[in-house]
Amino acid sequence: MSSAIDTTQVLNTAQLRADAADALIQRLEQLNAIGASLSAERDTNRLLESILTAAKSITGADGGTLYRVTEDKTLRFEIMRTTSLKYYLGGTSGNPIPFYPIQLYKDGKPNHGMVAAYTALTGRTVNIQDAYEVEGFDFSGTRAFDAKSGYRSKSFLTVPMKNHENEIIGVLQLLNATDQASGEIRPFSASDQRLTESLASQAAVALTNRMLINQLEQLFESFINLINLAIDEKSPYTGGHCQRVPALTMALAEAVTETTAGPLSDFRMTDRDRYELKIAGLLHDCGKVTTPVHVVDKATKLETLFDLIRLVDTRFEVLKRDAQIDLLKEQLALAEQGAGMMQAGDAEARFRARIRQYEDDRRFLQACNIGGEAMKDADIERVRAIASYRWIDAEGHEASFLTEDELKNLTIRAGTLTSEERQTINHHIVATIRMLEALPWPNHLKNVSEYAGGHHERMDGKGYPKGLSREQMSVQARVMGIADIFEALTARDRPYKKGKTLSESLEILGRMCLGHHVDPDLFDVFVRRKVYLKYAEQFLDPAQIDAVDESKIPGYVP
Repeated sequence: MSSAIDTTQVLNTAQLRADAADALIQRLEQLNAIGASLSAERDTNRLLESILTAAKSITGADGGTLYRVTEDKTLRFEIMRTTSLKYYLGGTSGNPIPFYPIQLYKDGKPNHGMVAAYTALTGRTVNIQDAYEVEGFDFSGTRAFDAKSGYRSKSFLTVPMKNHENEIIGVLQLLNATDQASGEIRPFSASDQRLTESLASQAAVALTNRMLINQLEQLFESFINLINLAIDEKSPYTGGHCQRVPALTMALAEAVTETTAGPLSDFRMTDRDRYELKIAGLLHDCGKVTTPVHVVDKATKLETLFDLIRLVDTRFEVLKRDAQIDLLKEQLALAEQGAGMMQAGDAEARFRARIRQYEDDRRFLQACNIGGEAMKDADIERVRAIASYRWIDAEGHEASFLTEDELKNLTIRAGTLTSEERQTINHHIVATIRMLEALPWPNHLKNVSEYAGGHHERMDGKGYPKGLSREQMSVQARVMGIADIFEALTARDRPYKKGKTLSESLEILGRMCLGHHVDPDLFDVFVRRKVYLKYAEQFLDPAQIDAVDESKIPGYVP
């Protein structure tokens, strides 16, 4: 009989050991899975929450707090969780933590009285079975909280978070380990402590890496903003463009992501995709640092370092002076001949008609110089006729009224740029692509060059610089194309035009859609989800936000 009992006890002991081993293996597997998930998390708040949640899970703790060591030698409360009290503070909860940071030093001396500060200062784990019975640490705040909430804080496990350089960057504190079977509060076991220390180490490395990546990303974005600032300082007419296009690009991309019907219903973006598109948006015009400022800022057709229309005005004054001299000479000759009043009056009338013609021609050239709507053939011929006037220059030589360069500029069909200047402007996208392709992009940013370099392409393959068709372009590049055009139409900081209203801009963009310039599916989302209106409310002057009848927008079917 005794032998049977002994055998049973041995079997039971073996089973308990096997169960304990299985439980430990499960917890180790859980720890490995947690470590992998921590490494993949990009958001710092979610990362901190994952650390605390994982520690509570593998130890059965009811509550916990995660602290971060600050540069001013304090422990800042980051996350607080107590499951039984439904107490969720910090992180993504939206509930601020109403506690002051814990000072690591008081009056210049280490604050060893607070258990979390002690752990941060010494790097030692503190495992307390009952906070009400332990000596050497100040738990008065804990007792006050318990008295107010009816809670009973008992077992504590306080673990330092050391990164790969053995620096303590935080403290992980767990509260009230709970027995799964009985629900009773128990001390944290030795295995609890070892697993938590391992987790804290993994978490510290993951957190340090995430902070380093965040800092590098901030540095990278700051460098991008520095480039845009250089463009802004170079030309105040394009700096705002470098900020508004990325905002509109992201707004339209998000609207496409939210679309559940139609050809774009399968388009989705991860956080990495969003970041990649954001960077592409910020860099889409970086090549403009190579564009001469006198071309970028050319507000009128004759503008160089100053507007040459002033010289043309001066020449008209010379013609008027010469006309007056001619009149005086004619009047003198008539007087010597003894001519009558009628002949003198005819000379005066011819003079005044000549002056009126000069004034009319001057106003006409001033209007041509502005470079608004497309010039008609008759207007171009009139400019050529004026150019054939003769005048005496400062050196006393007879010359054509307009130089060849002035004639070329004043007969520009639309806008203020000559074909050569237009090519110079267009070259910025070639420079952008070359600059971006020269960078060693990591995998999650490998498409930046394609996205940024495609915003001047057309759906019919007639764009530049590569002549890509719709099928050869990503959705993101096509999104940026619409954003770039709509921003340019509505921008009110251009030197050569006023910002158009919403209805005017949508009509032009709609005609471009019909002309296979922009993607029709994206244009549909742009209008249907009122991306244009959300953008307008954020960036446009209220006077530009007029009523829009979507049923009259070309290329859009309500």
